[in-house]
Amino acid sequence: MGRRLVPLTLDNLQDLPQRCRSCVFWELDPVSAEAAVRAGTAEAEKESWISGVLLDWGSCGRVAYVDDVPVGFVLYAPPAYVPRATAFPTSPVSPDAVQLITSLIMPGYQGQGLGRVLVQAVAKDLLRRNFKAIEAFGDTRWKEPACLLPADHLLAVGFKTVRQHSRHPRLRLELRSALSWKEDVELALDRLLGAVHKEPALRPL
Repeated sequence: MGRRLVPLTLDNLQDLPQRCRSCVFWELDPVSAEAAVRAGTAEAEKESWISGVLLDWGSCGRVAYVDDVPVGFVLYAPPAYVPRATAFPTSPVSPDAVQLITSLIMPGYQGQGLGRVLVQAVAKDLLRRNFKAIEAFGDTRWKEPACLLPADHLLAVGFKTVRQHSRHPRLRLELRSALSWKEDVELALDRLLGAVHKEPALRPL
């Protein structure tokens, strides 16, 4: 079974599920996002956002493939590129952190640890780029794949709550202090790419 992770670019944006390619929940402020949906321009806005972040900041996502079939993705960026983040009661994301925006694993591939591996791929990228932390808004009532990640999944992969909330806590993973992540990331990616072992099953994304 061939497994690989590749950076998200405009060339493979079409490998994201249709509903994700046309979702601008995070990429636009609430008013602009609603207007884009009404006007039927959401997919173009998403492509424009990805293009802008790639040009200004660099890689902002990873796509996972199994036998060349896209099975999941993760999206992340500094808070300045994520207008929706300011609408949350636990905002703002810390200025020294990059926001883990969203992630999705396709049905049939959930429960195999791919969600954890995607988070670790983000950590590896940001360690290499000298960032201090990753932060995310969790959902304590998560029931099915959506724009927010389940809070318990984030906690399970090493995040800690920095601002509590009954529904949308803000969580943080300190990269500088989590030195063991460097080894964990390499091991997890080796397992994904080499299909040596399955990762422990967590709550599927």
